[in-house]
Amino acid sequence: MVRLTDVVAVSAEVGATRSRLAKVAAIAGALRLAEDADEAKAVVAFLSGAIQQGRIGAGWRTLVELPAPAPEPTLAVADVDAAFDRLVDTRGAGSVGRRAEIIAGLFGAATAAEQRFLRALITGELRQGALEGVMLDAVAKAADVPGEAVRRAFMLSGRLPETAALALAGGVDALTAVRLEPGRPVRPMLASPGTSVAAAIADLSPCLVEYKLDGARIQVHKVDDEIRVFTRTLREITDSVPELVELVRGLPCHTVVLDGETLALSDDGRPRPFQETQSRFGSTTEEQVRALLLRPYFFDCLHLDGVDLIDQPLRARNEALNRAVGPHVIPGAIDPTPEEAEAVGAAALAAGHEGVMVKDLDSAYQAGRRGKAWQKVKPVHTLDLVVIGAEWGHGRRSGFLSNLHLGARDPDGGPPIMVGKTFKGLTDELLRWQTTEFPKYQRDRDDWAVYLRPELVVEIALDGVQASTRYPGGVALRFARVVRYRPDKQAADADTITDVRGLLPVAQG
Repeated sequence: MVRLTDVVAVSAEVGATRSRLAKVAAIAGALRLAEDADEAKAVVAFLSGAIQQGRIGAGWRTLVELPAPAPEPTLAVADVDAAFDRLVDTRGAGSVGRRAEIIAGLFGAATAAEQRFLRALITGELRQGALEGVMLDAVAKAADVPGEAVRRAFMLSGRLPETAALALAGGVDALTAVRLEPGRPVRPMLASPGTSVAAAIADLSPCLVEYKLDGARIQVHKVDDEIRVFTRTLREITDSVPELVELVRGLPCHTVVLDGETLALSDDGRPRPFQETQSRFGSTTEEQVRALLLRPYFFDCLHLDGVDLIDQPLRARNEALNRAVGPHVIPGAIDPTPEEAEAVGAAALAAGHEGVMVKDLDSAYQAGRRGKAWQKVKPVHTLDLVVIGAEWGHGRRSGFLSNLHLGARDPDGGPPIMVGKTFKGLTDELLRWQTTEFPKYQRDRDDWAVYLRPELVVEIALDGVQASTRYPGGVALRFARVVRYRPDKQAADADTITDVRGLLPVAQG
């Protein structure tokens, strides 16, 4: 049996250390205490800062008046998970009162430390939760299985608690039995920043060079006439994009899993602003759909008519992609010369797109991974960073939250690592938005600034990076300016401090 107090202690230990090995060891120790699959899944969820049941009908308002804490720990993880089940199942007349009773009973049995943990867990405020990479390593350690087997099963299933339960109960055999399943979303493969087209080609040749679109990532699954469309965070948006559903339904295949982008085009064929494309994902009426039609551009095929392609090289997946979607393949060139690759980049920019993607033709699809096999090259460097604070403005910006504190993701699971500040690129509209929205993410404040929980991702353009002792990561951004906020991305999708350091000039690297 795993006691809640043990999970609370491990969570605190994870939050108190920057050592990835220490985090992994602490979590693995807790997982080994689990006696069955349900208990293991709950431990993984709690230590990841999540609740398996999702929305349980409880929030800050329901946690204002709570009973005094218990003097000694008695709660088991299974007790808490069962209470969450009851909260989800409580509906109908009188449900508000019954939920209040369940919450009071749960918190009344919790110590002061457990109450703080439960409050943070329920409200989504648990910030010392383990990141996916750390949790996957901990699962592998606890189950004594190869980390790659755990990561592969997770990326194909998209469900971390279930993956942990499989590893602990069935070992490698259970993990390798997980297969790509059309209709169930796969964690998307991600790209790393590249310095130039020439450098990326030299690094990845033979390669595929294709347009880098300023669109929204989509993953599309077709099983006969049943179509499902997911965002990069695996949120289903099928009902909001009927034109994409209709197009995919007409493709000449029975089953297919496609990776791609979608965007809205202006009358002249140039891409409309990203925010307009993103707004369609919440559309529900025929009028909204007609007002802004989306067009898909597919760049990968993970499954086609009963054949899984995820482990096949990109060259084979690209051939399958062309058979499946024909004219809807993203523009590009296979194994181009440096001159041909530069021409693809020039054509992409002339059409209003961001630049190019350069991809290793011999690489497998590394679901959920950000590796060097895919590199994005733009004429201006951009990074997706986490907003960790904002300073109050001066002069005409008085009264507005302005100068942003920017953090890169710590690949070892620690808090974002600060790499710079900027107030450049902030329009009056963004200043007003920041001043209204940032307090909702506040974790602390002083007379000069508001410090935020690491949740908001912003795209930053920069002229490069330089070595610096000013910030803890040893690097600082040069001439950083705001491009846009990325509501389609979570903090776990942000670029890492390793990505930022990779932009250092060679002499400084």
